[in-house]
Amino acid sequence: MQIGTTLAKRKFDVVIVGAGGSGMRASLQLSLAGLNVAVLSKVFPTRSHTVAAQGGIGASLGNMSEDNWHYHFYDTVKGSDWLGDQDAIEFMCREAPKVVYELEHFGMPFDRNADGTIYQRPFGGHTANYGEKPVQRACAAADRTGHALLHTLYQQNVKARTQFFVEWMALDIIRDAEGDTVGVTALEMETGEVHILEAKTVLLATGGAGRIFAASTNAFINTGDGLGMAARAGIPLQDMEFWQFHPTGVAGAGVLLTEGCRGEGAILRNVNGERFMERYAPTLKDLAPRDFVSRSMDQEIKEGRGCGPNKDYILLDMTHLGADTIAKRLPSVLEIGHNFANVDITKEPIPVVPTIHYQMGGIPTNINGQVVVPNNGIHNEVINGLYAVGECSCVSVHGANRLGTNSLLDLLVFGRAAGNHIVDFNLKNKTHKPLPKDAADRTLARLARLDSNSGGEYSQRVAGDIRSAMQQHAGVFRTQAGMDEGVTKIAALRDRVSNLALKDKSKVFNTARVEALEVENLMEAAQATMVSAAARRECRGAHTVDDYEHPADHPTAPLGRDDANWMKHTLWYAEGNRLEYKPVNLKPLTVDSVPPKVRTF
Repeated sequence: MQIGTTLAKRKFDVVIVGAGGSGMRASLQLSLAGLNVAVLSKVFPTRSHTVAAQGGIGASLGNMSEDNWHYHFYDTVKGSDWLGDQDAIEFMCREAPKVVYELEHFGMPFDRNADGTIYQRPFGGHTANYGEKPVQRACAAADRTGHALLHTLYQQNVKARTQFFVEWMALDIIRDAEGDTVGVTALEMETGEVHILEAKTVLLATGGAGRIFAASTNAFINTGDGLGMAARAGIPLQDMEFWQFHPTGVAGAGVLLTEGCRGEGAILRNVNGERFMERYAPTLKDLAPRDFVSRSMDQEIKEGRGCGPNKDYILLDMTHLGADTIAKRLPSVLEIGHNFANVDITKEPIPVVPTIHYQMGGIPTNINGQVVVPNNGIHNEVINGLYAVGECSCVSVHGANRLGTNSLLDLLVFGRAAGNHIVDFNLKNKTHKPLPKDAADRTLARLARLDSNSGGEYSQRVAGDIRSAMQQHAGVFRTQAGMDEGVTKIAALRDRVSNLALKDKSKVFNTARVEALEVENLMEAAQATMVSAAARRECRGAHTVDDYEHPADHPTAPLGRDDANWMKHTLWYAEGNRLEYKPVNLKPLTVDSVPPKVRTF
């Protein structure tokens, strides 16, 4: 395929890349407004990774215990280790009950209390009265909340006549000479043909890039495609050093066991049978935030109190909950125990280890979902026509560590907000901006390089080396020397990524070509992560570096957070592999700011 080839072109009001929870929440808002919407997805919409979310949606409904959005706001700011923007956090927590009740009216099958209200379970880091006691805030549909959410949104989108382009992979953002976004290029997997999809607005909802790590709870489709598209288009990636390790991935398999297990009363135990979280978090115990629990588990293993023949995992004990409660509230976990650990969780504990789960960083946006970049002293200048929502975005409600249940909440609140913001632009009565003459040149050059290279490397060998390097140098505990070595390794891998080759040059459903294109996106996410991490000389949230000491007055607190020098957002640019920074917004919309303090639980 040569540069200059005539490509098929189609026009839409809005093109959405990704059919997970955030993409479909936005598309629903747009389709209901009568806009012509195209939603691209590499997989059938109900196979998107949102389907794997288990535990619940955080919202201060107060159905099971005293709660209000002020408590939720405080918990989220504290959970973020003060790297979250407090205006965005307030917006999300205030909107939370509204989006949950909307879902209920859409027909989502939440579990119910005896009085018919939505069932809510406790979750890590969620408290009442500003940290005094755990609160029940997670609105749950057993342990299949993401599954129920995704199917509910898909049904509503079908009703609203949203157009889905299934098994299509978006490749590059098209920007004109003024920097405005005017469409995307995309590969139709069934035919192998490349298309230009013109749009008045493009919304990225491509999910995370968790497959840059070897041990991950993420699906194989989570290759950071939106991050790669943004980086190639000159847009920085924000706070990519912060990756959440979920405390309870099945040892040896990486499959997620929801935090809902601990919400229902499961207990983490070491080789001595001790409930060790009582030592690390005397108030919240096993329901401390994920970064805190993961570090505590890793510490137990390092100090020789791990379980198993190699003392390399912790046990999650649910046997005291009873078979009936497990079958009702945790049916998927019961299946996972049988299928991935050969364990009956009603009778014996299950081995778990911290496993990479979620990216806190991503494409920088404001609370309307608009992509923002620094320009001429302005920290958040809007890129016209480009939005991002969900895990691929960074409005920074999660900061350095996300609270459980805030991921599903994030995609609902900001998917809806972006949809409303786009509708308010009255796109129906606006015209498409002209495409630049070189609209598809970058995409065609990438594809031509793959097809013409006969002596290059197999994409999955390179992908495996990226994952190994990231696992080794950007794990739960990091060292400065290890991160610096990781920067060098990942930089060397970039040369290999540019030398990928295909043995199979066919067009129809050529998965080897798709995988090679995905590896290019993995590379951007991996380098952004490694370079950003090595440059941050402190410990904050999920970024824990052994070199930095505990605060002298709080020996059990997280290591060396440096608010004076590092309470700022990282921005990584692919061009020049360089970093910039911008300040954290500590000013909420309507309430008093939550001042930084040591995080204890």
